[in-house]
Amino acid sequence: MSFSIDDRVLALAGIAQALQQVRRIAETGHSEAAVVRTAVDSVFRIDADTPQQIYGSAANVAPGLRLLHNYLRSQGQDEILPRLALAVLQLERRFVREHAVVEKVSAGIERAQAQALSLGDSGHPDVLATLGGVYADTISNLKPRVMVQGNPHYLAQAGVVAEIRALLLAAVRSAVLWRQTGGQYWDFLFSRKAMIDAVDRQLR
Repeated sequence: MSFSIDDRVLALAGIAQALQQVRRIAETGHSEAAVVRTAVDSVFRIDADTPQQIYGSAANVAPGLRLLHNYLRSQGQDEILPRLALAVLQLERRFVREHAVVEKVSAGIERAQAQALSLGDSGHPDVLATLGGVYADTISNLKPRVMVQGNPHYLAQAGVVAEIRALLLAAVRSAVLWRQTGGQYWDFLFSRKAMIDAVDRQLR
């Protein structure tokens, strides 16, 4: 199956959107429920054929597309977000080479998906706790570690930490998708204009 630059920017939007929620939760203790569900659902849709199916629709990653548009035009307001995104992209490279870790993550995702179906809510705190535990037991032990800064009051709360880890798992999932659709670091140097045009098409 061939993929286009439109597919790649959707995957990048998925990363940006998940990490923006990580930043928001770490600073305020609160997240946007609909955005979190989009991220979690993308983790569960392992066998989807297209990025649109993974996220439900391009509209579901519109916040991430707008973020990506701003950063590609050097208008991003959060300097930490691109650093987090780079760390996630680097972590994904290590993750996919560790086959035992990939298998453990897959098994954990299956457990969380069954839990979500039972509860009827992919954004339920118990589901986020399960996914957060999967990330903590597997990917978080790989290098480079993704270091999240924020308000110590919120980062000391188990529910907040679990939700952040679940979203980091979703960000890594989107990073895997970016690679699968042909994404390369060179894109940010040589395909910036094409990426901006692709984002604009998705946002129309």
